[in-house]
Amino acid sequence: MNIYNTMQSPWLRDVSRACSSGCCPNAFVGFPDSKAALTSEIPGSAAAASRHQFEVCTVNSLYPNSQFTNHESLPPLEESLSCFKKVYPRYSETEQADRIRADEYNHLSLSKHVCLDYIGHGLFAYSQLQTQHPESTFFDISYKSVNLNSHVLHDGTGTGTGEESEFQSGIRKRIMAFMNISETDYSMVLTANQSSAFKLLSECYPFQSGQNLVTVYDYQSEAVEVMIESSKKRGANVLSADFSWPNLQIQTEKLRKKLVSKSKNKRRGLFVFPLQSWVTGSRYSYLWMSLAQENGWHVLLDASALGAKDMETLGLSIFNPDFLICTFFMVFGQNPSGFCCLFIKKSSAEILKVPATSVGVVHLVPVPARIVDEFPVQHDNDESSRELQTPQGTEQNSKTGSLSEIQQVMDTSPGIECRSLDHADSIGLIQISSRTRNLINWLVNALMSLRHPNSENGIPAVKIYGPKIVFDRGPAVAFNVFDWKGERIDPALVQKLADRNNISLSIGFLQHIWFSDKREEKELVLETRTSGFERTVSSKKREKLGTGIPVVTAALSFLTDFEDIYRVWAFVSRFLDAEFLEREKWRYKALNQKTLQV
Repeated sequence: MNIYNTMQSPWLRDVSRACSSGCCPNAFVGFPDSKAALTSEIPGSAAAASRHQFEVCTVNSLYPNSQFTNHESLPPLEESLSCFKKVYPRYSETEQADRIRADEYNHLSLSKHVCLDYIGHGLFAYSQLQTQHPESTFFDISYKSVNLNSHVLHDGTGTGTGEESEFQSGIRKRIMAFMNISETDYSMVLTANQSSAFKLLSECYPFQSGQNLVTVYDYQSEAVEVMIESSKKRGANVLSADFSWPNLQIQTEKLRKKLVSKSKNKRRGLFVFPLQSWVTGSRYSYLWMSLAQENGWHVLLDASALGAKDMETLGLSIFNPDFLICTFFMVFGQNPSGFCCLFIKKSSAEILKVPATSVGVVHLVPVPARIVDEFPVQHDNDESSRELQTPQGTEQNSKTGSLSEIQQVMDTSPGIECRSLDHADSIGLIQISSRTRNLINWLVNALMSLRHPNSENGIPAVKIYGPKIVFDRGPAVAFNVFDWKGERIDPALVQKLADRNNISLSIGFLQHIWFSDKREEKELVLETRTSGFERTVSSKKREKLGTGIPVVTAALSFLTDFEDIYRVWAFVSRFLDAEFLEREKWRYKALNQKTLQV
């Protein structure tokens, strides 16, 4: 029985008094410089005071019962939402996103599906899948072999032939407008997925000259690993940024030394930089790109983890990265198939001297919406699921019909309507940033409020990795769930149980973690990527295998609503029951499913 009275809750009244002045501002602040972020609480700064108030109100958003030891003690959804709106009084200004979700993505509500495992941008709304018009803006992809250098220098249309279908041209122009990227300055190449884009660039970049590859990722990315392996084979010296334990901030001096050299003759190379981590939500300073460029590096900006409209804060005219990568999928929460875009600055294209055939480049073939709807929904939910899945087959695909039928569709296709991009445009950067900021910080605070009962020190049920309650954090959180003995529960198991509750989460592997002198803590925290929690593996062997921390991760989009994050909180709170895992394992066995191993 719930301990809260939903009609006259003292918890709700107390929080209302605590934040009655509307102390949680909604002013937009772009990605911070890392040094500025560290000094954001300096007295006398209005911005610092505003951010501090935001964080205080978030901490008090579950006041006074800031620790929950039983899933039945959680306040109900309606009461929590009412309190949430009092803590973040301007959240109601983002209700346009709720209306869009209800009208255009009603499958999320009808199926009660919580989608927190997507990275990238959706192109179309779910409502567009319902059309039965003979022509539509949906597509299949067809692979082709091109020379990337020739393609960019002499073509730039995305076809490799100088000719581009009206359909693909419309998609390309819409994406470049959404990303705020000039067609005059950049060419766009479509690839099958993110790994293809990274590999394509690594095969054409002149690493054989003995140049360097420096990456900045606090997690293991399959796409980046593909680039690293390809670059090593071609003679690149591969380096990575390190991240301090436990806040996972960049080790600034170490990265600076990698980018800055006193020798004028030292070869540089390619600097691969994401503005934020899609696993932990850590945000990084723009200034790293400037530092790299000032020291002769080419810069690849990985924008895949950026939220909708975040590119408007970048100011490409100022930083002008040589290359930029971003992913797009068809329909949020329904069909993750899609493609990746590799943008190449035309003035930098001449460095791509390798005369290799570029594998993984694709072009788009429009197909009727009723055919697209038959594609299976794919939710592998492991790290490889971050790669956009694509329907198998080419123009000869039996589902898409004959070549003549496809050409007829291409010739008669109506205006391109990427409704999901339109929705993000209509809501705008400020409201999207405010909405996701409020939701992710509330979720972090709620997860940290869960503590196991009857434990001497109140063992936390959840550990957050990276930024916690911070005004300037990305809309993603990495965490692990622990049992009443303080032992970590396998993230893959948490993910599977979440999936049974219609909640889609991802799993990741944090890496490049730097410890000061805490060797004992390092041994307890890190695991090998392939051997699991094996203490018998020697330190040197573990380093060779790759050590890090497996985690569960949730990524929010502008379509995420409060009920989504509340359901995640309610699900994780079930682990406060010591018998929850055992009951779930027996349930799997009773259903003749594979028994989950703890």
